[in-house]
Parts: sequence; C-alpha cells; structure tokens
Amino acid sequence: MSRSPVDIRLEKIHDQLVARNPGEPEFHQAASEVLESLAPFLERSPLYLDPGILERFVEPERQIMFRVPWVDDDGEVHVNRGFRVEFNSALGPYKGGLRFHPSVNLGVIHFLAFEQVLKNALTGLAIGGGKGGSDFDPKDRSDPEIMRFCQSFMTELYRHIGHDTDVPAGDIGVGSREIGYLFGQYKRIVDRFEAGVLTGKGVGWGGAQVRTEATGYGLVMFVAEMLAEKGRTLEGMRVSVSGSGNVAIHAVEKAERLGATVLTVSDSSGWVHDPDGIDVPLLKQVKLVHRGRVSAYAALRPRAAFHEQGAVWDVPVDVALPCATQNELDGPEAKVLVSHGVLVVAEGANMPTTREGTACLLDAGVMFAPGKAANAGGVAVSALEMQQNAGREAWTFEESEARLAHVMRDIHVLCRHSAAELNRPGDLIAGANSAGFRLVADAMIAQGVV
Repeated sequence: MSRSPVDIRLEKIHDQLVARNPGEPEFHQAASEVLESLAPFLERSPLYLDPGILERFVEPERQIMFRVPWVDDDGEVHVNRGFRVEFNSALGPYKGGLRFHPSVNLGVIHFLAFEQVLKNALTGLAIGGGKGGSDFDPKDRSDPEIMRFCQSFMTELYRHIGHDTDVPAGDIGVGSREIGYLFGQYKRIVDRFEAGVLTGKGVGWGGAQVRTEATGYGLVMFVAEMLAEKGRTLEGMRVSVSGSGNVAIHAVEKAERLGATVLTVSDSSGWVHDPDGIDVPLLKQVKLVHRGRVSAYAALRPRAAFHEQGAVWDVPVDVALPCATQNELDGPEAKVLVSHGVLVVAEGANMPTTREGTACLLDAGVMFAPGKAANAGGVAVSALEMQQNAGREAWTFEESEARLAHVMRDIHVLCRHSAAELNRPGDLIAGANSAGFRLVADAMIAQGVV
C-alpha cells in the first residue's frame, strides 16, 4: 500500500528529530506518539504542513544547560547539572516546572517541555511551554544543603526567567520548600519582589489556594467528566494510585471525597495495598511531615500490606491512576488491568504509560486519558496564580477549586470534540494532540517564521 504525503512528511520529521537528538528515548517516544496521532488531523487540514510548522513545532526555541556547584554540610563541594528548555512561546511566556531528581538529563527535560507545550495550550490560559530541573537528589539532604543548592541553581537561572518571559514552578523533588529558597535567591539577586516569576509559592507570600492540590484534584475531576459522559460517577469505584508524592496524595484525597475507595499507593521502595482504603491524613503524616516511606504507612494500618515485588496494577480496580513517573505502566501490566475489568486509566504523571501499554488499553476499549489533558490542573492553577499576582489579588480556596473544575471540564470537552471531528470518538489522545497542536500552530502562523 502506498503511503500518503502526510505520512511521508511525518516520518521524515521524526527521523530528523531522532538524528538531531541522539540518546533521548523519552523525547523520541513523546514526539513519535504526537506526530503519529496528528496524521488524521493533517490529512484534513494540510495547511498546517507549511510553512515549516511541524519542523518548528518539534524544535525548542532555546535550551539552557549549566553547572550547579554547592557545598554540603561537611564542607564537600558537589557539582550538578541544571537545565531549562524553553520550548515554545507562541501562546505566552514559557511555563513549566522544575524537577530535581537523579534521573534528570537533557533528554528527559526535552520530553517534558515538549509535552508541556500541548498541555498548556489545552488549558486556554495563554501560556507557552517549558521545563527545567537538575540531576540533584534532594532525598536525605538537610534543609541547609537544599537551600544552598537552590541558591546556586537560581544564581544561573535568574537571568533566563521573568513573569513575561519564563515562569517556572515545582515538579518532582521541588515543593514549597524549594520554591521558597529559589524565590528568595531570585529576590536577593534582582532586588525586587516579583511574585509572578515563580508559581507554587506559599499562600502567605503570593501563592494561590489549591496549587498544592491542583494536579491530583484536576486528575480526578477529569476522570469524573469521563465517567459522567457514560452516565456514571466515582461513587463506589475501586481505584489504584501509583506514587505517594504531591499528585498521588491529592488524587487519593479527591477520589475518596467523591465516594471512591483508593486501595494502593507506592514509592521507589515498593507499594501498599490497603483494603480498607488509603487513610489520607495518615499518608500525609508519613510522607509530607516525616518524609517517610510507604512501608511506614503500612506498619501503622492493621490490614495494609507492603510489597517489594509486583506493582499496584496487580490489584483489581475500576479506575487506575498512574501518578509516579514516565513509563511505569507497561504492556504486561496493562494486560493485568484489562483482565481485572478496569474501566478508566488516566495519567497523573507525564507519559507514565508505555506505547505498548496504551495500545493494550485502547484495544480493550478502556477509557484512556493522556497526561497532557488529565494532569493539566497543576499548570492551570499556576496560570491562575500568575493572574492573581498580576492583579495583587488572593482568591479563596473554594473560588480557586471552582475555577480548576471549570478548566478541567473545558479540557475534556475540547479533547472529546476534537476527537469526534476526526471521526475517532472517545480517542482522547488524538483529541488532545490535535486540539493542542492547532492552538499553538495557529499562533505560530500568525506570528510568522520566528
């Protein structure tokens, strides 16, 4: 069978991307998934093939890499690498989190920034896409060590950011503590209190209500919209959640408030099955206050069991929420979920499902929500925090949560309608990618070849 001109063009772009970015499998995976899913849209709208929109769309506007020297509590000097990929500013200033984790490298940040462009476009909140971070590991480091690292990191990063240029936020390994240290160093260097230069700040000094909860809450809100389309709710549903960080904890909290029973959480040491449902206050105490492992949670719950082998996906559930990291849910694990009758899989992390896992779920008719749509709540509230900073306003928790719910509802409607336009009803991957791409591409065309 002869291939269409669109398929030939997409393959050429993908091959060029791989050749220009060797050794970046995460970026290759994300770009390949997006380009392939755009084929039906581009067949219907060939004007987006020119002038070089696709070639520019997969190439970041700017990539920054720098060294981060810092001194530990014993006086030993360490050197880490810092990264910021400012991928696309067609819709607004670059927006995206900072990740501090040993797995961070340029390829990982490249992939995250690329996904962030589409995710941010879907929010409708006039923000471009970027991402950053470092291979620094904050685990088991003292507060003074983390402060010194953050100060060194910001000493270089400050020259590249600004409320109309690039607005970082938190991600894995970067919470309110790290944002505080980063903001303090920025303020010291520029001698100005520019609240809008970072989001995820403390509520008492420019932060937004619901920002901490936003990604997890928004994920569950999105799932509720998916179920409502089928005339169902989360009431009585069994849910599995991977991870036990900020996103996972608040996904558990929101799901249980909507009547579900969440049975699992995990971390790098293993996972917990709690047949009575995860005790959110206890989980917060263990993870957020004591910075402990999920095994400590299991030790305090009579019927909870901690496992070093297997995965949270071994537990039969109706809804699965991967909230840990990329490529954590693979093909064999997806088959297990399908065999147990899972109804919905929604990504709380960025690209947590492998291509084989996604294909398995879609072939089985499982409702699937890609991360760029389902976990957009965090960046949505970050953009709302920027709005509040610009107007020197402070909204209530209830008002902020209502705005978040509105954004997640709109994202679901947009993805669903875009999928239907492509004659692929229910395919939220195609819907999210085509809708996000069209929004960014229209702005790129309007702004000329830049």
